[in-house]
Amino acid sequence: MSKVTFKPGTMLNPVPVIMVSCGSSETDYNIITIAWTGIVNSEPPMTYISVRKSRYSHQIIEKNKEFVINLCTEELSFQADYCGVKSGKDVDKFKELQLTPVMGKEVNCPMIKESPVNLECRVRDIIEYPSHDMFIADIISVHVDESLLNGKGKLELEKAGLICYNHGDYYGLQKKPIGKFGYSVMKDKTKKRIVREKNKKG
Repeated sequence: MSKVTFKPGTMLNPVPVIMVSCGSSETDYNIITIAWTGIVNSEPPMTYISVRKSRYSHQIIEKNKEFVINLCTEELSFQADYCGVKSGKDVDKFKELQLTPVMGKEVNCPMIKESPVNLECRVRDIIEYPSHDMFIADIISVHVDESLLNGKGKLELEKAGLICYNHGDYYGLQKKPIGKFGYSVMKDKTKKRIVREKNKKG
């Protein structure tokens, strides 16, 4: 397969789509859509968001050292796009998009009620780069919509209809998994057991 070489660029795709809510009072509540985010540590659980220095939310998060990551669904794709192109300096995004702010349990900023999963975050460190600053934060509380839990209390996140961002377009994530973690080295007897369990459920 022949390949074409491009100049260096941010070509790591797809990436998550999240709405980050911030602000310590109703007068400065804001939402910014972020694609540059991820996990940096598991114990303690830590995440990061990279925010352009010129963005309105940057100064709010830098000041308050807190924010909430709100996962986005196909139903929230319009709101996510809007929050990525409109500035909180000019519009109250919660009001404009009819999103419901719910105060966090651990941080003094709002969560988005309509999001199925909310991660309360407290900034641990800020790393400055030429175009963006990386806010590294501890995940101090996680809230999940009850509709995503099955009868045994297991999280079934595939039911949420989450989306990703791929080179300029939003895509819904397919709901059928290709395989579970470790399936490449799974023993035959384990595969057979999983098939039997699925058949019983089906």
